This record gives sequence, structure tokens and C-alpha cells, in this order.
Amino acid sequence: MVNEDARPRAARSELRPRGRPRSFDRATALEKAVMAFWEHGYEATSVSDLTRTMGIGAPSLYAAFGDKRSLFEEVVTVYGSKYGAFPQHALEEEPTARAAVERLLREAAAEFTDPDHPYGCLVIHAATNCTTPDVEDALRRRRNENLAAIERRIAADVAARELPPDTDAGALARVVGAVFQGMSQQARDGASREELEAVAEIALSIWPRTGTHTS
Repeated sequence: MVNEDARPRAARSELRPRGRPRSFDRATALEKAVMAFWEHGYEATSVSDLTRTMGIGAPSLYAAFGDKRSLFEEVVTVYGSKYGAFPQHALEEEPTARAAVERLLREAAAEFTDPDHPYGCLVIHAATNCTTPDVEDALRRRRNENLAAIERRIAADVAARELPPDTDAGALARVVGAVFQGMSQQARDGASREELEAVAEIALSIWPRTGTHTS
């Protein structure tokens, strides 16, 4: 039998475990991080808040997710695929821009007031009072990409004569964005689903129409 202590140091180290195995479910911990950032925003959520909420130690957090900024990037991706995908689905699946915006706003009223998670939209609120430019810029880009998608959908309807030819697609998209973002803030301030649905109905009442199009 070979005495381990007689082996070279490098060979002896290979016989030992390389750190403790992960003792938590990564997906569950990540979901808890989503809720923390969604509720409190990026700046107000500290690493100690995250470790307490996620039920892990700081070394485990850094080993599994990197630093707070890297964790937040992953959180935003998860949020977008699990909770924030409904605007994209509406724009892609509905036959007209008006139908898409109507669905988008009605689903926003339901999603923003769902008691199973924090109210409002993480992408809108997470950078509130944020002093980290990279975070602010990343969330701003996401919001502007959403506006651009709405504008493209409206412009397509203008080209298809579903909307009047003089429709300002950019301005109309910004109206939709302003209503959407306002609904998110009002949900955080206590507005109910029914109240936000009424906001959506009024917003849709200004939608331009052609002489032949009916919704």
C-alpha cells in the first residue's frame, strides 16, 4: 500500500474533495432573488438581504451566481421569461395592433395586481433610486426595446391600412408605454385589477380608426 503522505503534494490534493457540494436548489434560490429585487429594487436589496431571502450564505451566492450585479442580470432574464413575457406574446399573436395593445393592457392589469408576487413590473421599478449606471442602462434598454416592438406593430398596421396613414406610430407607442408604466406604478400604490382595467379601457378609446376597420 502506498502511503498518501509519501505522494507529491499535487497528487495528494487530488484525493481530497474540491470544496463542499452545493446544498441548495439553485432554481428555488433564484426565484427568491427575483422576488427580492422585484419588491425592493436593485439598490435597496443588499447581499445580506439576498442571502437571508435565498436561504444561503454569501460564499454560496458568489459561487453559484457571481456578484450581485451578475445575479441581477440572471434575475431579469428569469423575470422576462416567466412573468414579463405577456407583452411580447400579445404583439406576436394578435391579428392587429389594437387587439395586441388591448390584450397587453388587460393582462398587465391582472399581472401587476397578482397577489402571488410583488405588484407592478420589475423592469420598470428595479432601478428606482439606483446609483449603478449599468443597471439603469440595462433596464432602460429593455423598456425602450418594448416600446420599439409596439411601434413596429403599429407601423405594420399603418402599412396594412388597418390604421389611418397619418398615424404617428412612435407617438402612439409612447402613449401605450406611458399607460403601461403608469399602471405598474398605480398597482404598487394599491390600485385594483378592476381599476387598472378601467384605465386600459379609457386608453383604448383614443385608438385611431380607419373608416372600414372595426375591432
